[in-house]
Amino acid sequence: MKEKIKERLTDRGQVGIGTLIVFIAMVLVAAIAAGVLINTAGFLQTKSEQTGQESSAQVSNRVQVVSAFGVVGNEEVEQVNLTVMRGSGSDDINLSAATIEWIGPEEAKTLTYNETADDSSFSVSPIKDPDGSSPVLNTQDDRFKVSMNATKISSALGEGEEVKLKLTTQYGAVTQYRANVPQSLSQESAVTV
Repeated sequence: MKEKIKERLTDRGQVGIGTLIVFIAMVLVAAIAAGVLINTAGFLQTKSEQTGQESSAQVSNRVQVVSAFGVVGNEEVEQVNLTVMRGSGSDDINLSAATIEWIGPEEAKTLTYNETADDSSFSVSPIKDPDGSSPVLNTQDDRFKVSMNATKISSALGEGEEVKLKLTTQYGAVTQYRANVPQSLSQESAVTV
């Protein structure tokens, strides 16, 4: 009888060790799964913060068009000039990293920054720039003139014609402006567009 009791205790001990091994394996699997979930959650949080910041920059870091005028020659607008400033709440905006889509009556082009405006570029000159930061709009007081030579881009703009301008900053923020040439340009040297 002593042998049977010993045998039963041995069997129970082996079952207990098997249960302990299964329990430890389950704890290890749960710990690994928890580690993977924590890492994934951290990665997703970082990505969502980055996406949020980029989306916010696209909305807030815009250029504001204060006014626009056209330089008239031979009763046609030969050059379009925009006076721009930094939009409210914007960070510094580097206009040399911006692009302008020119969608005119005859041609559509994407213009990039150059010191002199030609057939595929626009130029920037300071109107009010106390700290000499041109072409970077770094204060709310900065006012720059963005010039586009219509005769080199496509052709001069005639009376009543319109050109759509879409200025995109380095942040991806877009400002749209429609320049409308007045119905009469006779005896004018410059007109509001």
